[in-house]
Amino acid sequence: MAKDYYKTLGVEKNASQDEIKKAFRTLAHKYHPDKGGDEKKFKEASEAYQVLSDEKKRSEYDTYGSAGPGRGNGFGQGGFDSSGFQGFEGVDINDIFGDFFGGGRREQVHRGRDISVDIEISFSEAVFGVEHKVRITKTSSCDTCHGSGAKPGTKTKECAKCKGKGRTQESVRTILGTFAQERECSACHGSGKIPEEKCTACKGAGVARKEEQITIRVPAGIQNGEQVRLTGAGEAIQNGKTGDLYVRIHVAPHKVFRREGYNLVMALSVKLTDAILGAEYPIQTLDGEIKLKIPRGVSSGEVLRVREKGVPVDSKRRGDLLIKLDIKNPAKLSRTAEKLIEDLRKEGI
Repeated sequence: MAKDYYKTLGVEKNASQDEIKKAFRTLAHKYHPDKGGDEKKFKEASEAYQVLSDEKKRSEYDTYGSAGPGRGNGFGQGGFDSSGFQGFEGVDINDIFGDFFGGGRREQVHRGRDISVDIEISFSEAVFGVEHKVRITKTSSCDTCHGSGAKPGTKTKECAKCKGKGRTQESVRTILGTFAQERECSACHGSGKIPEEKCTACKGAGVARKEEQITIRVPAGIQNGEQVRLTGAGEAIQNGKTGDLYVRIHVAPHKVFRREGYNLVMALSVKLTDAILGAEYPIQTLDGEIKLKIPRGVSSGEVLRVREKGVPVDSKRRGDLLIKLDIKNPAKLSRTAEKLIEDLRKEGI
């Protein structure tokens, strides 16, 4: 029975090569056996694409069908080799499968290693932000050749391996057959050039390990365990992009305050008489001392709010300071105090 390759790929008979390629790519993603798909349907789609992507085979198929003169010559019941997919020999794997095989034609960025460091800051520094300096040893650009790998005053020349292209082409054998794939040149690391004379300081590597002092700007309001990313502060690599530095922040606990979102919370011990009659207490906040008014008749556990004394939300707004009152009952009372309280009880207070 003749096979309808257009129907297999889900395209019209007048479909362009781009449409055919796109349809096959979609089915390859869906049915590829390595992805847990249907191997039979994957082979059917591959057979259809093998024919319709070739102008000559497509023309013969359109004229005679899958059982016509082209049979045994690249398509039809006898022409498709499902075990080796020989019809794809020489095809650029990136052009067909895109990111299915790891990025398509997107340039692979030659990039240095990311590194990480842990620092501890005070509670106040976490609230208001701080600049913190650390010294770390890492691979950095060579100070002598500034990353070129060439001896200062000398020139570079075309890389013989890649002929100045920075990339070399290799054949990759897969379940689908042999594909051509571009890789970064291992000799020049993608630059297309190599030094006539190597830098004596870094032996032509363009990088060297050294100790550096790095300033970390910790933003206001950061929480314990959060990370700060410093782009380009990681390890360098010749003719490539420097990696990043990740700084994990550890915030030391405060003896008075704890944090709830953007608010700060503290406890305040209040005398019973002050709770009954009201009073004014000096409070030490992260911004300095303030006078807190204790209203008359407050209860233990009641929370007083001081606006804009919490954690910065942005450059214009801050959270609040929440003060939880703990009213202390006296352990011992004088005879006079006891009589006064007895009198209050008689009055129903």
